[in-house]
Amino acid sequence: MKFARIILIALIASAVLVSCGGQKKEKKEVSENPFFTDWTTPFGAPPFDRIKVEHFKPAILEGIKRHREEIKAIAENPEPPTFANTLEALDRSGLFLDRAEKVMENLLSAHTNDELQAAAQELAPALSAHYDSIFLDAKLFARVKAVYDQRDQLALNPEQKQLLEKFYKDFVRAGAGLDEAKKARLKEINQELAVLELKFAENVLKETNAFELVIENPADLEGLPANVVAAAAEAAKERGKEGKWVFTLHKPSLIPFLQYSPRRELREKIFKAYINRGNNGNERDNKALVARTITLRIEKAGLLGYRTWADYVLEENMAKTPENVYRFMDQVWKPALKRAREEAAELQKLIRAEGGNFKLEPWDWWYYAEKLRKQKYALDEEMLRPYFKLENVIDGVFLLANKLYGLKFEERKDIPVYHPEVRVFEVKEADGRLVGILYTDYFPRASKGAGAWMNALRDEYKVGGERVAPLIINCGNFTKSTPEQPSLLSWEEVTTLFHEFGHALHGLLSDCTYLRLTGTNVARDFVELPSQIMENWVAEPEFLRLFARHYQTGEPIPDELVAKIKNAQYFNQGFITVEYLSACYLDMDWHVLSAPVKAEEVMDFEAEALARIGLIPEIVVRYRSPYFSHIFAGGYSAGYYSYIWAEVLDADAFEAFKEKGLFDAETARAFRENILARGGSEDPMILYVKFRGREPKVEPMLRRRGL
Repeated sequence: MKFARIILIALIASAVLVSCGGQKKEKKEVSENPFFTDWTTPFGAPPFDRIKVEHFKPAILEGIKRHREEIKAIAENPEPPTFANTLEALDRSGLFLDRAEKVMENLLSAHTNDELQAAAQELAPALSAHYDSIFLDAKLFARVKAVYDQRDQLALNPEQKQLLEKFYKDFVRAGAGLDEAKKARLKEINQELAVLELKFAENVLKETNAFELVIENPADLEGLPANVVAAAAEAAKERGKEGKWVFTLHKPSLIPFLQYSPRRELREKIFKAYINRGNNGNERDNKALVARTITLRIEKAGLLGYRTWADYVLEENMAKTPENVYRFMDQVWKPALKRAREEAAELQKLIRAEGGNFKLEPWDWWYYAEKLRKQKYALDEEMLRPYFKLENVIDGVFLLANKLYGLKFEERKDIPVYHPEVRVFEVKEADGRLVGILYTDYFPRASKGAGAWMNALRDEYKVGGERVAPLIINCGNFTKSTPEQPSLLSWEEVTTLFHEFGHALHGLLSDCTYLRLTGTNVARDFVELPSQIMENWVAEPEFLRLFARHYQTGEPIPDELVAKIKNAQYFNQGFITVEYLSACYLDMDWHVLSAPVKAEEVMDFEAEALARIGLIPEIVVRYRSPYFSHIFAGGYSAGYYSYIWAEVLDADAFEAFKEKGLFDAETARAFRENILARGGSEDPMILYVKFRGREPKVEPMLRRRGL
């Protein structure tokens, strides 16, 4: 049973059986429901071509029923509690439910619709109640505690010790030690939080899809690259506005418009629409959801004996305490803010030099930064796109995985997918042994959430020593092809693809016995190490030349362009760091609260938090509270700092490759064996030291950002 998943967005099951209208109808529905059959697809992959929205409810209801029976058998086992009959049994329970839950979770984020969202919201409270019933089962906890209390006398290996430690903490942190009244209240809180998270994510998606910047006058397209204009024309055609141009709040449309459009009033319009998602006073407004979520998290933390929600969350992270997180962020914030102020002054100077008599505003930053980059480094981002055709970038990331770990990727056309744009690859070892299956889904659409992520349709684990291969998904929202040209990625999109592929490798190369510890089931501030380290290779000329080829001529990226990329590596780093780190402070400030905030106070609280750290008005925090899905609809509450915490790890780890060679086989083997393969089977710092030979240093990260 993968307990770490229960706090995720897809808390999607019901505890109450709903009548299906007679036994014959029930049998018919079961026989037609693919979740009630063995999957005969290659590698046991989900039969997406047969799965329908109406299949999830009966499958999850049955999954809960079976899971309850499995848990009851463990809790009421007449034999004395042992590691095998209690901990291992717990880890293997709930597989039927987990299978349906994972498929629905993926569809909710990657290809959703109103019916699926309605089903998820209907089912969410009771799956929360189901898991609560497990964690708050006194008999079950007594068995877990009995094994835990004798742990020093048991001959357990490190992975078994970690499983016992994690399960015991899971029960304690879930309220197993509370009295009945507090347990009842905790169940109510968890059920409500499950619905709030789903509703928050739904509102953000609908707000993103609701806005269109429709351009009818060709003059308003001045300055925009041809591929951006073509994409806008294609978007207009898809929306029944042929002959016009449509720009949306999806990043491949938004960012190029902000970078290249000289129409300041239009930049302001689309930028403000982006930063005001969930804050428009309509039925999709998220401020009340933010306030209610914070109120419930404060109450839950208090019930469990923690000072704040951040204290509760961070206990299980590498950082351990809010004080440590703030101390770390302060180290980076001061030099980053200084650099950002210098950058703002430089952009203001450019505005004046061009005859502008206005003050630099946030919707101006991208536009003038792109101009300044071109002036200082003769580097325009559009100069890079022709060398980053999506297919070439995919070849590049596969090549890197081959050079480091010997992996091979074979596309499979016989595995069902949930959308025609999804591609599937069989991943093999150098000797042909199966590693796992990788799905890639890289283009934006109205049915998909924003951003980029990795998901698992099946985690790796072992049965009788035999490895069950994982099914891993990489999703993104990258620049789409047009009738005129293929998908050509920006530099940021390239690094994002490599980043998410790093998460995929963490899932694919996992070599753990237990589901609770496998793959990305690690401390939140450790999980970004395998992803972020992959970004380092992209900027290395030795590797870049191997896959960056012009989509028309096939010529490799020129040496002078590679040199420009290296020369500009510190450009705009003040902005990038401050925009991100301000969101980390905002996240922490929300979660060290000890008293609730009213819905009408949400934006004031945000403004005060950002003023306290001195965020300059020319920069808007990366995620404002009403669309901060990482912390209000995902698993990063009191944990958004994790990306820069992990950057300390990845920058230090990459120096090991730089010292011995970018593709050094021994360094790659050590990283695979001690980081990628080990999941959460040992304390993350122990795993890091096993790889690096010492604890990480902060200096490589500061050097890389030019700070």
